Amino acid sequence: METTTPAAPAVATPETRPGRWIEHWDPEDASFWQSTGRSVARRNLAFSVFAEFLGFCVWALWSVVVPLLPAAGFDITLNQQFWLIAVPSLVGATIRIPYTFAVPAFGGRNWTIISSLLLLLPASALAFIMTRPETSFGVLLLCAALAGFGGGNFASSMTNISFFFPEAEKGKALGLNAAGGNLGTGIVQMVVPAVIAIGAGVHLERAGLIFIPLALLSAFAAWRWMDNLTGIKADYKSFALATKNPHTWVISFLYIGTFGSFIGYAGAFPTLLKTQFPTAPLGLAFIGALIGALTRPLGGMVADRFGGARVTIASFVILTGGALAAIEGLQSKSFPLFFGAFLVLFTGAGIGNGATYRMIPAVFRAGVSASALPAARKAAAGCIGIAGAVGAYGGFFIPRGFAMARDTYGSLVPALYVFVAAYVLMALTTYAVYQRRGSALASETI
Repeated sequence: METTTPAAPAVATPETRPGRWIEHWDPEDASFWQSTGRSVARRNLAFSVFAEFLGFCVWALWSVVVPLLPAAGFDITLNQQFWLIAVPSLVGATIRIPYTFAVPAFGGRNWTIISSLLLLLPASALAFIMTRPETSFGVLLLCAALAGFGGGNFASSMTNISFFFPEAEKGKALGLNAAGGNLGTGIVQMVVPAVIAIGAGVHLERAGLIFIPLALLSAFAAWRWMDNLTGIKADYKSFALATKNPHTWVISFLYIGTFGSFIGYAGAFPTLLKTQFPTAPLGLAFIGALIGALTRPLGGMVADRFGGARVTIASFVILTGGALAAIEGLQSKSFPLFFGAFLVLFTGAGIGNGATYRMIPAVFRAGVSASALPAARKAAAGCIGIAGAVGAYGGFFIPRGFAMARDTYGSLVPALYVFVAAYVLMALTTYAVYQRRGSALASETI
């Protein structure tokens, strides 16, 4: 008696057309995902992380260069130094939402090429003006603003990768993407000071020059190994839904305190060390940003277990303690205390970044019926984009807060007291909205 072997189920393979456009991408199809989808998605993720990493590096370049400008012959006040640190964050925050919509409009691969090439502008401008100490403050400010292009890369990279992965693996992929980008801030503060000091003197132009070939490499890698997805449309509806939901603005406010603190303190820390403790080794500044980046995934993991709202409140408690310790370090002129306090601040900001982002999907699906769940997911996606943009404005507020305090009171302490008040308010807001007994969401796991 003959037996027949059942035919193996056909495995879906992505259809491609010129320009590396993939049609009929369906990561939720298990057979497609296991056979080809996962490998393609992971390849795109790897080069997306590299592009975003470079974006954060360029975004943070001026935090490294600014403290060294006076020694290089630039006639610049401390207030102007803080402007040069703050402006890249202002521009980067502002362009994050347009960058989000660029992926559906141009394709993820194509926009990664474009956004990588755009990094040539701030890198080249920095390299050019650093050899000209007579450059006016206005021109310096314009060149610093160009570094904001690097800040936009986060939004487009996160949007692009979200399309490649199924819901079950999206959180991990986006977490790796975000952490890889955030690491750029610490790495650039670690590597660039060594590069510009090679040989006799300090060569600030090298801070820009080293990123010209890296930006070209990122563009080439995206052209060669990344893909575009067809059928991806700009989801304006998700943004519209998010803007109408009050939780979007509550979470955006909280994200100013977490991610805004990370990018703001990272930008200001080298200048704070240089001006407040001139004999301290400036090369130690990178440790803070590195800790902030590495603790972001930790915040997300702890939030998965204990709830995003609880961990977010804890992060604001840590931030409050760090700011109070920094005040004591300034008043006692203790470098070890001041430096340690900022490491606490970076730890609190990193943990808060992961925890606050973890809150978003939980908040939007809380109390929602099965039929309304698709709309809730759309609103949550819009909230992620809006909060990421609004939170980045903290990178502008913190350096400018330090500058205003120094100009008005001759001390940085008043700015830190304002930050303490903001952290207390944010912790109370999180508790009142998401944890207080009797609140609408108290019974949910937020």
